[in-house]
Amino acid sequence: MSAYFTLTRKTVFGLLAAGLLSATALTTSMVVAPPHAVQAQIQAAIDPTKGFADLVDRVMPAVISVEVKYANAADREGEAAPRQQQFEEFFNQFPQFRNQLPPGFENRRPRGGAAVGSGFLISADGFAVTNNHVVQDADEVTVKIHGGAELKAEVIGTDPKTDLALIKVKSDKPFQFVKFAEAPARVGDIVMAVGNPFGLGGSVTTGIVSARGRDIGSGPYDDFLQIDASINRGNSGGPAFNLQGEVIGVNTAIFSPSGGSVGIGFAIPAEITQDVIASLKESGSVTRGWLGVQIQPVTDEIAESLGLASAKGAIVSDVTEGSPALAAGFKPGDTILKADGTEISDARDLSRKVARFAPGKSVNVDIVRDGKPMSVTVKIGTMPNDVRMASRGGNPDSADVASLGMKLGPAEDGAGVKIVEVAPNSIAAEQGLKPGDIILEVAGTDVNGPADVQDALKAAGKSRVLMLVRSGDSQRFLALPRAKG
Repeated sequence: MSAYFTLTRKTVFGLLAAGLLSATALTTSMVVAPPHAVQAQIQAAIDPTKGFADLVDRVMPAVISVEVKYANAADREGEAAPRQQQFEEFFNQFPQFRNQLPPGFENRRPRGGAAVGSGFLISADGFAVTNNHVVQDADEVTVKIHGGAELKAEVIGTDPKTDLALIKVKSDKPFQFVKFAEAPARVGDIVMAVGNPFGLGGSVTTGIVSARGRDIGSGPYDDFLQIDASINRGNSGGPAFNLQGEVIGVNTAIFSPSGGSVGIGFAIPAEITQDVIASLKESGSVTRGWLGVQIQPVTDEIAESLGLASAKGAIVSDVTEGSPALAAGFKPGDTILKADGTEISDARDLSRKVARFAPGKSVNVDIVRDGKPMSVTVKIGTMPNDVRMASRGGNPDSADVASLGMKLGPAEDGAGVKIVEVAPNSIAAEQGLKPGDIILEVAGTDVNGPADVQDALKAAGKSRVLMLVRSGDSQRFLALPRAKG
């Protein structure tokens, strides 16, 4: 399935896409009509030594299969294979199951532009969660609820950045639903996944939470739970439950060398899902906070060059024109350590925290500038759809910086110094510098010509020198050792 993409050589990272996995979580409370009766049931945790049958009975009525159709299958560009293809792949691998299906089952699968996934109901009036990649570009959405009834659904809103979607199932009868967990899942917690793998519906697997805070490279706000409960194609959007029957995550992707489950799955945490779903329910879209800085991680080398005690926080490499950060006085080289009183562990952590701030909120940000701690107050803005980073410009001579392995020349457009050549196996090459990159600062000093770089290097007097470099439209800091080896 093309919903899978290469992560490393011969290793595949797969979205549990339409036809693979599908299910998400939305609001509060597990539903079993009447709601209050169900809530009372959920208080007691299941004893896993006695099996999971009681837990399955509680939550299964709230789990749905999501089927989508497209007017033109080509619109999906292969993101989700037709359900028919999924069945054929499955039964080619496991032919023994073909004869175990009820009469006419295979004939019910959609043909052409269709795909399937999973989801779950979060309210009695039919709101449900699934993945964005399950319903994206769909012309028609149908869900199958526990018991087999098929109902129409409409897409209320989607958020591609977190791969979440809110849909509304149409019915004149109340639905049983599930609630989100109030406390974040911990590593080692038992987890039960329910979904629609390979279009088969109503499948249950169990395992544990293997890790938190996983970044799988799918988007700027990656913060996944890793679980070892088996999830496969068609599980996308489906819920991962704790022993109380509460949703702790939305199953979204797998890591697999073969395309099948190897016990490494990823779920969007409930705490993130709730925020996104609340916004989608209110307005059909998600509004995120915006600071307007380009940032990068603080490496051990950068921390050493700045005199920081540890490699924590995020260093500002550029400030966007017209941004809240520019208005608040942020500068390249500022190292952000706290935001709103909360420590910033790394650049990803800062991006996620800022995104969750309400636009208009005034936030105190603790930074280190030129080796001195200080606090900056910034009024959070609304993240634009297209953020353009600030650009800088260049001037004069030609010089060699032999110790670093690069040759410098004037920048064509104003301030800064252009890297003309980079020697193989040099310090500059090891740091990823390449011809065409522009050096903007060395040791906190603006450079306007090659001689300025030489002078700044001599004056730095440290084992590592911090250098601000522009590559294309982006800027980053590098901490270069003064001598190789």
